[in-house]
Amino acid sequence: MKRFFIFIKSIFVILMIWFVAHSIYITIDGLNDKKKNADVTIVLGNKVNEDGTLSERLKARLDKSIELFNQKRVKIIIVSGGLGKEGFWEGKRMKEYLIENKIPTEKILVDNFGNDTEKTVENSMRMMDSLDFKSAISVSQYFHQTRTKKLFRKQGFENIESASPDYFELRDFYSIFREFVAYYKEAI
Repeated sequence: MKRFFIFIKSIFVILMIWFVAHSIYITIDGLNDKKKNADVTIVLGNKVNEDGTLSERLKARLDKSIELFNQKRVKIIIVSGGLGKEGFWEGKRMKEYLIENKIPTEKILVDNFGNDTEKTVENSMRMMDSLDFKSAISVSQYFHQTRTKKLFRKQGFENIESASPDYFELRDFYSIFREFVAYYKEAI
C-alpha cells in the first residue's frame, strides 16, 4: 500500500511540474510580441455585457488592434465572435467600437460565427485565403495565444504571430488552467 501512495504522489508531482512549466511557457509566449508586421490582425471575441457595452477584456483586445493598425503593423482588422448569451453579436459590437475609434469601416472584416477559438481560426482562414493574406497577428489574452497559434499552424498557416493587451485579472489563474486542459484536449 505504501508503494501505491508513493506512486500516486509521484504522478501528482509530475503533473504539477508539467502544469507549472506549461503555464510559464504560455505566459511568456503570450506576452512576447515580436513586433512584426502582418497583412491582418484577428481579434478573438469575448463577452458583451447585458446592456450591449463591451467587457473591459474585449475593449482591451480591440484597443490593442487599434494600436497595431495605427502603428501600420496591419492593414485590416478581422473581428470574430458569436452570438453571446446576452443576445448581442460580438463581431457587430466589436466593429462598432472600432469605427467609434476612427478605424475606417472598409478596414474591418466581421466574423459573427466565431463561436469558439476553432471556429474563429477556420473562418479567419477562409477570409484570409479569399483576400490572399499571407500573415496575421492574433489578438487575445496572453494565456490564449499559444493554443490559438497552434490551431492556425495545424491548418497549415505558419505565418501567425500574437500581440496581447496589457490587461490582467484575477480570473487569469482560472483561464491559465482552462487553457492547459484545452491545449492538450485538442491533441487527442
